[in-house]
Amino acid sequence: MEQKKCVKEKLARETVAILEKYDKKEDKLIPILNDIQEKYGYIPKQCQLEISKYLNIPMAKIYGVITFYSRFTLEPKGKYNISVCLGTACFVKGSQSILERAEERLKIKSGQVTEDGRFSIDEVRCVGACGLAPVFMVNDEVYGNATVKKLDEVLDELDSIDKDNI
Repeated sequence: MEQKKCVKEKLARETVAILEKYDKKEDKLIPILNDIQEKYGYIPKQCQLEISKYLNIPMAKIYGVITFYSRFTLEPKGKYNISVCLGTACFVKGSQSILERAEERLKIKSGQVTEDGRFSIDEVRCVGACGLAPVFMVNDEVYGNATVKKLDEVLDELDSIDKDNI
């Protein structure tokens, strides 16, 4: 219990340091959320509480903005976040099989993170690369004309990189 309290206090301090860069105006919410997302990879509840106090806006409004924009997330992501596009062009060209292979290989479902925190999987609706369909991404790198084989090659490469760094 004491550890949770320390984590909350640390998050609160770090969030306040970010908040102090901004005027106490509601129109600063998105830039603030962006900074928090950049720092932690997601937007922890403790950060939302601090933002609510600082900007004097309800938590519900903050939650609404976070859940409206796909850029923001309430859940931590893995070191390697795999996003599989299920938009129309990608889906028609077989992206569902790529998603299924990622889930099978990593033994997690979309929206989850592996126990070791290395991988997470997300379904996305469009990454703006329809001409390269089907597409998946690892963090910010786009893999176009993707196949299950290509996904396996990328995952093998990421596994070898991590093993080399141990």
